[in-house]
Amino acid sequence: MNEHYFTSAPVSTHHDRLIETKLLGQDMRFHTDAGVFSRDDVDPGSRLLIENAGPITGRALDMGCGWGPVGLSLALKNPDCEFLMVDINQRAVELTERNRRLNGVLNAQVVESDSFEKIEGEFSHILTNPPIRAGKQVIYGMFDEAHVRLKPGGSLTIVIRKQQGAPSAKKHLEEVFGNAEVIDKSGGYWIIRSIKEAAE
Repeated sequence: MNEHYFTSAPVSTHHDRLIETKLLGQDMRFHTDAGVFSRDDVDPGSRLLIENAGPITGRALDMGCGWGPVGLSLALKNPDCEFLMVDINQRAVELTERNRRLNGVLNAQVVESDSFEKIEGEFSHILTNPPIRAGKQVIYGMFDEAHVRLKPGGSLTIVIRKQQGAPSAKKHLEEVFGNAEVIDKSGGYWIIRSIKEAAE
């Protein structure tokens, strides 16, 4: 069966493992499994996204959370914020909830949702390591909906490899938001941030 990490209900044989790592100076542990993105370690793109997120305030969204390294590390680092973590993959959602409890993260909630389908309300920050293999139509749709769901002045921060379409993603974000800044380039990855401008 051709199964991707953005499959809703993975059928891969379970292969649970425990990863120990340091994120934002914090010692963290994560359960991972087969059928989820980057099951062996925190992928380089997610690490770069975490390092460039900056201070998180208000309500934040980790879209496509996988087993939780981005949202959980940022929620732990920013205890006054409120994090919502979302993934279409049932196994990823279950892992993130386990990892939330394992790391004692109190200010995060985990929800199974196909992109924004089951998500309500607005956010001050949206972060995503988008599922490139799902195709441009899917990920650009996520960017478009993120613009709708951000509060004025809120930010969308994404990580994407240059060879997997970072320049064209930046162009699309410029069209949607009116701005898109490359705030870091490292190891072939671009971190791009767009700010939702206040309505005139």
